[in-house]
Amino acid sequence: MRVLVTGAAGFVGKNLVASLKNIKENKDRTRPGLSVDEIFAYDIDTDPSLLDTFCKEADFVFNLAGVNRPKDDKEFMEGNFGFASTLLDTLKKYGNTCPIMLSSSIQATLLDRYAGSDYGKSKLAGEELFFDYAKETGAKVMVYRFPNLFGKWCRPNYNSAVATFCNNIANDLPIQVNDPFVELELLYIDDLVCEMLDALEGKEHHCEFEGVDAIGNEDGRYCYVPVTHKATLGEIVDLLYKFHEQPSTLLMPEIPGNSFAKKLYSTYLSYLPKEKVMFPLKMNVDDRGSFTELLKTVNCGQFSVNISKPGITKGQHWHHSKWEFFIVVSGHGLIQERKIGSDEVIEFEVSGDKIQAIHMLPGYTHNIINLSDTENLVTLMWANESFDPAHPDTYFEEV
Repeated sequence: MRVLVTGAAGFVGKNLVASLKNIKENKDRTRPGLSVDEIFAYDIDTDPSLLDTFCKEADFVFNLAGVNRPKDDKEFMEGNFGFASTLLDTLKKYGNTCPIMLSSSIQATLLDRYAGSDYGKSKLAGEELFFDYAKETGAKVMVYRFPNLFGKWCRPNYNSAVATFCNNIANDLPIQVNDPFVELELLYIDDLVCEMLDALEGKEHHCEFEGVDAIGNEDGRYCYVPVTHKATLGEIVDLLYKFHEQPSTLLMPEIPGNSFAKKLYSTYLSYLPKEKVMFPLKMNVDDRGSFTELLKTVNCGQFSVNISKPGITKGQHWHHSKWEFFIVVSGHGLIQERKIGSDEVIEFEVSGDKIQAIHMLPGYTHNIINLSDTENLVTLMWANESFDPAHPDTYFEEV
């Protein structure tokens, strides 16, 4: 399949083209039935004569080209309606009735705060142009009205509040929030690209609109991405500042699978400057070795790394309720555990050559001994709760 992407250098275009390249180069195993032979990337800097070649040969067209921030409002119609007209005329010139997708905007509803929007008017005109083209040629047309988009490679200080907030907070720059209670409908770039690849396979999702809300409908005139998120500006900023503080607090907020928080954190990380990609950790060092906390979570405990020097024994304590995993990743050691009130000791010889996880059982005093005379013993430790100095649940007793 030969795929034409207009607006290929834009935010959506770059992400889509990257995914298409992965499919073309057989790096994407999630769509075994999809084959991409050629990607025709077209943007404002592309030689205009190539549009003829691309329109003649394309098997599918993603029209992502458009104008968002013109110097003059009349450029909305020229850039959005005008190019769409040129594209469709070129396809008709070669009798190419391949499927075509149009990226429109929720502003095309011209409802609520979008009423009177010149950008929305230009997008609505483009939609009708595409629907008329479908009636005239019989070509399959898929019109998507995007809400607010966010994700990696989105240009800050342009037309995305999330991109601006991520960039500025990641780079310690000020932000401005006029009304923290304003709610946005947000569409993550990976969810959008997934839907676009569905469309490429003829599996697009259809809808109708009730006001500015997309309602799934198999026979709907429009297409949409079923997964979006709603969050207020205040909620977005609060989360971003928690991400910003994580290197110093080590506390990772709750980030459930496929949640807005998960997608926002991925987006935030993509804006980190080089000097923040690496951050220091506090090593608690003594003559026995060191102990370093790595990561704390809200509900799932914390991770730490323990380094024991040759011949050193560490631990010799027990917990009422706390449980842990010890995972030796380098060196040779012995873990001992004894149930409180019992003389029976259970032992586990451990080595970085055979990585295993050992339970530290509640109600059992335990230790870890470095058996080597020359090598450090390196142990990754997980505890089911973050350490609380006021309630440590840790009691000294030799095994």
